[in-house]
Amino acid sequence: MLPVLYIVIPCYNEEEVLPITAPQFLAKLQQLAAEGKIAEKSRILFVDDGSRDKTWEIISRLAAEDTHFLGIRQSRNRGHQNAVLAGLMEAKDVCDITISIDCDGQDDVNAMDEMVDCWHDGCHIVYGVRRNRETDTFFKRTTAQGFYKLLRFFGVESVYNHADYRLVSSQALQAFSEFREVNLFLRGMFPLVGFKSTSVYYDRQERLAGESKYPLSKMLNLAIDGITSLSVKPLRMITMLGFFVAAISFLGVLWSIVQHIRGMTVAGWASMTCIICFVAGVQLVGIGVLGEYIGKIYLEVKGRPRYIISERTHREVSEE
Repeated sequence: MLPVLYIVIPCYNEEEVLPITAPQFLAKLQQLAAEGKIAEKSRILFVDDGSRDKTWEIISRLAAEDTHFLGIRQSRNRGHQNAVLAGLMEAKDVCDITISIDCDGQDDVNAMDEMVDCWHDGCHIVYGVRRNRETDTFFKRTTAQGFYKLLRFFGVESVYNHADYRLVSSQALQAFSEFREVNLFLRGMFPLVGFKSTSVYYDRQERLAGESKYPLSKMLNLAIDGITSLSVKPLRMITMLGFFVAAISFLGVLWSIVQHIRGMTVAGWASMTCIICFVAGVQLVGIGVLGEYIGKIYLEVKGRPRYIISERTHREVSEE
């Protein structure tokens, strides 16, 4: 029996590019079905992440014109990771495989052919990996490469140059649904699921239309979430830093005492030096990192829903 494929596409204010890329996704779906790789009832699932433009109107029109298109709309903007998760959880019970991909046309849809072939060969997760970053600016290329190296340093298991273009089987998605955390970093979470996996390499293109929805501030927030959600190494580094600064401070204490005995200090200088060396060197850094983790715990214990679907172009399937 041929597998049912759902292509999950998160969208946020994509009224300019969606009319261009939607036919491309449909053509690829039909091609895969014509080649006997996927079932005819495979679908394209758009996830509107609370767009403020005409994105939802376009999705609704596409769904009305062609049954291959489906759409769900979040009640408000929750971010790219939550939008991808909403689409995957919506599709996991009605399909055999999913492929998540952005709607801007930068990721090569032709890589889906090899992804599906890998699934037929027994892989449950297939990562879409960029061959290079020649289309990026120098700043974005440098910071992105540094980010992946930083993740590796902190012990976060991730695939280098992989974002959120991936194939996942329904079996792997069922296992992934047991991950209940609110702070999402999907590219670091899927390797934790296990199952047989591989990578497919492709060349990324320029955005076809519109502007990027991932400015520097969102990239920094994603980097912080990736590290603090999947690694406790920063907390261990605080301990090591504390021991190191404490040792340096102890030497500073000895030096200030010697200077005081030699009469080369003014009143209060020795005690002030010790306090500055010890407190400023340890507490300020430590409190900042601890605050990040406490903030994550605060959000997790609330148990708030990771997404809320307000509208569908089709019948209700699942909700989380």
